[in-house]
Parts: sequence; C-alpha cells; structure tokens
Amino acid sequence: MAIATRTFAATIFDPVGAPIAESPNRLLAALRGVAQQCFFTVVVRPFVHAVLGLRILGRENLPPADPFILVSNHASHLDAVVLLSLFHGRRLRRIHPAAAADYFRRSRLLFWLTSTFFNILPIERKHITRSNDPCRVMQAALEAGESLIVFPEGTRGSGNELQAFHAGIAHLARREPGVPVIPAHLTNTGRSLPKGTWVPLPLLCEVRIGGRLHLQGSPGEASRDLAAAVRALETVS
Repeated sequence: MAIATRTFAATIFDPVGAPIAESPNRLLAALRGVAQQCFFTVVVRPFVHAVLGLRILGRENLPPADPFILVSNHASHLDAVVLLSLFHGRRLRRIHPAAAADYFRRSRLLFWLTSTFFNILPIERKHITRSNDPCRVMQAALEAGESLIVFPEGTRGSGNELQAFHAGIAHLARREPGVPVIPAHLTNTGRSLPKGTWVPLPLLCEVRIGGRLHLQGSPGEASRDLAAAVRALETVS
C-alpha cells in the first residue's frame, strides 16, 4: 500500500491532464504539496471563515485516515474548496476532488491551477474508454491510499433541490467495500457563487457531515440511499 501511495502521489500530468510519468526524485510532488498547504493556510481558510462564515457540523465524522470517499451535493465551484478546507497539513495532498475533465482541461492554465492548488482528479464524461473509465480511475486512487471528494449529481445544480445521483459511486463502493463512504451536505455555496459567476458573495455557508454509510442492494438502490442520506443532512442542526 505504501509503495502504491507514493507512486500515485508522484504521478505528474501534462498541462491538458494526460499522465506523463512518475516524478524521478519526487521534488515536483513535494513542491506542489508545499504550495497547496501555503495556499490553503494563507488564502482558502481565511476566505471560508471570513467571507463565507463557514459553520461545520459533524466534523467528528470525518475519517481520521485515508482512504475514504466523501460524497456531497453540488451547486458551486466553492463546494470542493470548502470540503478541502476541512483537512490540514500533508494530508491535504492525498485528497482529490473528482472533477469533469472536459471542463477543467479547457485551458492549460486552468488545469495547472486546479491540479496544483486543489489536487483535482480529472474524470471523463465523454468518449469513455476502458483506460479512462471513471470507476477505474477512482478505484486506482483509492487502492493507492488516496481519498476522494465526489459529487454524484455529476454537475452543478441550482442548489435548491438535489438531483438524482449517478450509480457510479455505488459501483465504486461495491468494488472497495473497506473504504468508508461519508455523506456531506453543503448549504448556501450555490447562492454565494452560483453557476456562471466568478465573484463569491459574502453569505453564511454550512457543511454538515454524516456518519459512515454501509451501502447495500443494487447500484440503483444504493445510489438512492446515498442521495437520501445527503438530503437528510439538510435538516440537521
């Protein structure tokens, strides 16, 4: 497991997201980790607390070790930022928001920024092959000891109503039964930074984190149960 973890973490990508090779001396991976930690300490955490007034409920439900799958509703680009801000230190580099490859690979700069500072794991939504199959890509990360932040709605919603969950997360959980699946619910991020905007408004936001789930039944049933668990967190106070 330790060898696999180092291999995954040291993999570098070209500016459009294709894996190139393992870093020969891991210096690049180390520098990216330091840059991300500094960015979150100096910029992200002050922002989420001062501008978003972030309130966190259920922090004790966050797994103390990797790997895990953190599943949440999705209404804003702020969602991954807020969820990543819950973690500190070197561990931050081991947590990957699953992100739409076609969106974040639109430009070299966008992909470099998001992979360096937010550690995204590009997931294909189009032209899927055996090698880039989303479940296989995410499973490889989990088997390397890395953790995932996943938005099973597949795209940003309005923030008013939870969309149906895709079944991929249920398939992934079935393939990796020992990996904890943790539900989370974000409130007001979609109002602070709605789809199509780039300047966040100062609104009070919340993240509610539930306990570990044990998904059962068919992928469709498990997906509905997962969506219900995320939806139930909306009323937790």
